[in-house]
Amino acid sequence: MSEQPMPQDAAQENEQAAAEQAQAAEQPMTVDVILASGSPRRKELLEREGVSFTIRVSEVDESLEPDLEANPPEAVKKLAERKAGAVVQEVLGEGYTGMAAIIGADTMVVCDGEIFGKPASISDAKRMLRRLQGNTHEVLTGVSVWLVSAPNAEDVSLGFRTFVDRAAVTFHPQTDEQLAEYLKCGESFDKAGAYAAQGNGAKLVKHIEGDLDTVIGLPVTRLLKEFPDLK
Repeated sequence: MSEQPMPQDAAQENEQAAAEQAQAAEQPMTVDVILASGSPRRKELLEREGVSFTIRVSEVDESLEPDLEANPPEAVKKLAERKAGAVVQEVLGEGYTGMAAIIGADTMVVCDGEIFGKPASISDAKRMLRRLQGNTHEVLTGVSVWLVSAPNAEDVSLGFRTFVDRAAVTFHPQTDEQLAEYLKCGESFDKAGAYAAQGNGAKLVKHIEGDLDTVIGLPVTRLLKEFPDLK
């Protein structure tokens, strides 16, 4: 039996469908970037670089076991992973499909081996600033990026990579009166180490060796170098 020629309209439709499939294959898959942090500083840093993202904040236990307290670089990595991992669980629990990159971050100030987190009170903030004044301390920011591939809700693959970026910060010597004046501005209480290097706390800083963004809370240049698909 001889084959009948395909109607012209059907042939054109097939050609158009094949062209659309080829074009779709050439298009890079969209990655949904999610910042697992409510920090306005991290939000501003990503926006500055032109990254499109949404914010999902999940409360996680930030307490540290004694072995992690003795190892700040490992501690800041673990907290970044906890924050991102919690949001991954939430997203997948909602039946997410697609490609996503979830970014978790944590920043620590370390002085003479002691981790300075967010101060619990004004006296705690004053204690931290007294220790930091006139000295050099280290700021560690851990960043954990979890990559989610979910063509459908039942077919999910995960991978993650975490890094730690470091900066050394030297403070000017300060009197108690100068520290008290800084504390009055109120920016100490949600900042590791009780100061904001991008705010009024810049007056306390004599020198930074490393990336200012690391001190603020997210080393975006390194982040986008290691994960260029985020942008």
